[in-house]
Amino acid sequence: MGERNKFLVREFYHLAMNLRSPEEAAAKYLGPFYRQHNPGAADGDAAFVAFVRDFLKAYPALTFEFKRFIAEGNLVAVHSHLVRYAGDRGVAVMDIFRVENDLIVEHWDVTQEVAATSANSNTMF
Repeated sequence: MGERNKFLVREFYHLAMNLRSPEEAAAKYLGPFYRQHNPGAADGDAAFVAFVRDFLKAYPALTFEFKRFIAEGNLVAVHSHLVRYAGDRGVAVMDIFRVENDLIVEHWDVTQEVAATSANSNTMF
């Protein structure tokens, strides 16, 4: 189940954001009710599409570089590097998706700007 769920989430996220096709991603991968925990986004597939379209309009050159996918049961965590425009340090993003019956039904996320300096020599990724 874990590998299958990671595959579904990877395909969904890549299609919606990097390939800029949120309508197709929603139709193919979202369940009958998509619950959203990001306070800037409403529940439902239409709201997901609108949110992504607005985000892509604000940052037309954005890319998500997926760093890791971790699955436990029906949850998949995605650690990624969002770069909004050329020269952007970017944002470290952690998304959690809940998968039910091979469809994505719930989403949480947290973000953190990539720092210019660090107290250690590790990266955020």
